[in-house]
Amino acid sequence: MIIRSTLQQIALAVAITCAPPLSHAQSASPASAPGNIVISGAVPDEATKAALLGKLQDLYGRARVVDQISVGGVTAPPNWAVHVPGLMTPNLKSVSKGQLVVEGTNVALRGEVASEAVRQSVARDIAAALSPDYSVKNALRVSVATQDVLDRALGNHVIEFEPGSALLTDSGKAILDEMADALKKVHPQKVEIIGHTDDVGTASRNLALSRARSESVKAFLVSRGIFPASIGTSGMGADQPVAPNTTEDGRRRNRRIEFRISQ
Repeated sequence: MIIRSTLQQIALAVAITCAPPLSHAQSASPASAPGNIVISGAVPDEATKAALLGKLQDLYGRARVVDQISVGGVTAPPNWAVHVPGLMTPNLKSVSKGQLVVEGTNVALRGEVASEAVRQSVARDIAAALSPDYSVKNALRVSVATQDVLDRALGNHVIEFEPGSALLTDSGKAILDEMADALKKVHPQKVEIIGHTDDVGTASRNLALSRARSESVKAFLVSRGIFPASIGTSGMGADQPVAPNTTEDGRRRNRRIEFRISQ
């Protein structure tokens, strides 16, 4: 991870970012070496600098922290030197490809975390470290790698239902048994089950059918031990086809269920 910022005339800035991998043609300077923590920006005095560096060194190890902080030329808000080091909790190490920026009393955090539970835990840490005078923008997102767990489990399978109904076929139930195992791996993140239909029939009927099918899938997964509150449902009717509805194969592919990590 890297800590970067741009010097502000009337604000302080500290940011944390994940270092990109180096190509073979690049040299590994301390600021760009993967895994290093580079802290930069301006602080009002040496004591504040020492507090920030100390927290990062305790968190990541002294050898990984690269100091690019300047001292002087800025004025800190009241108790800034207390609040900002308090943001650097062990949960911060769970954020990758991200950035923590503190400019005066404005805090912004973005990046990737492994689960919704981690995202909420990091948010709680930030809230606990700051006074009500601070404004916080939490733009953390769940890693796409977590979505990949569900995508790989579903693969190219189509969860099938009895014609014109929300009753699962035996083959559909077999696929959902595998999806239940995948969902247990990403627990306790929330997952949205999205139903889709082909374009046969009226739009209102297809919308209702897609919703009923997503609810049917949820009920089956709950029967396999998935916590009900971790599953949301919705239906899109025939509005988002993945294949032309002009052939039976295309219509079959459009009658599908999707699983999406909610954020």
